[in-house]
Amino acid sequence: MCIAVPGKVTVIDEELNVATVEVGGTTKHASADLVPDIQVGDYVLVHAGFIINKLDEDDALETLKLFEEYMGVNLTEDRGK
Repeated sequence: MCIAVPGKVTVIDEELNVATVEVGGTTKHASADLVPDIQVGDYVLVHAGFIINKLDEDDALETLKLFEEYMGVNLTEDRGK
């Protein structure tokens, strides 16, 4: 089963159109081809290596907290909220 995961954009390589996205202290690289208007600091939804949507920060943090409850891990610590 594949799920989309929310994360925060920390770096954008504009030449490759690839963003570095942080989720729970882990960073992943994701293509920004489907959502070209992202910026550093945006919360996004990542699925199969692609950013598929921008998220409101409150919605992203709420979703991460639900993941924490389900998986028993801390994904939102030190996120400013």
